[in-house]
Amino acid sequence: MYKVYYVMHSCFIVELDDRYLLFDYFNKDVIADTINYRGSLPEFSQDKALYVFASHSHKDHWWVQNLKLADAHNNTKFILSKDIRLGRNFLVRNGIDLSIKEHIQFVKPLSKYQVDDMEIITLRSTDAGVAFVVEVGNKRIYHAGDLSWWNVEGRGELYGEVYGKEYRRALRQLLNKHIDVAFVVLDPRMGEDGYYLGLDYFIKNFECDYIFPMHMWGDYQWIERFKKRPDIAMIKDRVIDIDRENMIFEIEE
Repeated sequence: MYKVYYVMHSCFIVELDDRYLLFDYFNKDVIADTINYRGSLPEFSQDKALYVFASHSHKDHWWVQNLKLADAHNNTKFILSKDIRLGRNFLVRNGIDLSIKEHIQFVKPLSKYQVDDMEIITLRSTDAGVAFVVEVGNKRIYHAGDLSWWNVEGRGELYGEVYGKEYRRALRQLLNKHIDVAFVVLDPRMGEDGYYLGLDYFIKNFECDYIFPMHMWGDYQWIERFKKRPDIAMIKDRVIDIDRENMIFEIEE
């Protein structure tokens, strides 16, 4: 058994026997004008390694103070998209010890990295930065970041078609691969005609045991709307129900 923590927005933690994988944690107060998030990190056991992932530099996915997690946790490493800029003066202004760079692996799209015993593959986002495919032990974990089929209401059909093409192209690397856990965008800002497109394509084309919707801006009713779509009736149970921040899911292997 292992655990998945839903912290908030696009932030999740996967807790395995010997490590935590923390994805896209941010300062909830920075976007408090958008929504009042209540998500917070659990206390991490010092007996487990902590790997902190950030898919890109947007303020709802990354916070420079994440680097201070290394002060409180003995074995912490960071896997950060290269669009996250951490210059010397910037780190000093934010009270970050410059030695932190020894613990950072910067990543770019369409690349493969080895971090300890983990293989990390990056996909090209349709917005900014990367999406992550993490292979550790016998598990494959996918975190989309801002890789999605964006289709904003009012932009026109061509807008959605362009993003759809790029989205499908970006996910080709996952075809014919079993995925244990996936974190996939379901964004209500896209409206009735667009919110479901990225998740709909994912669930119909990829073998994945557990799919966690994310990037919902606290509006969790859209999960139920998606699962009521008749064309996914036979596979809807793969989509995990989320209705608040700070939820913990125990997953049987």
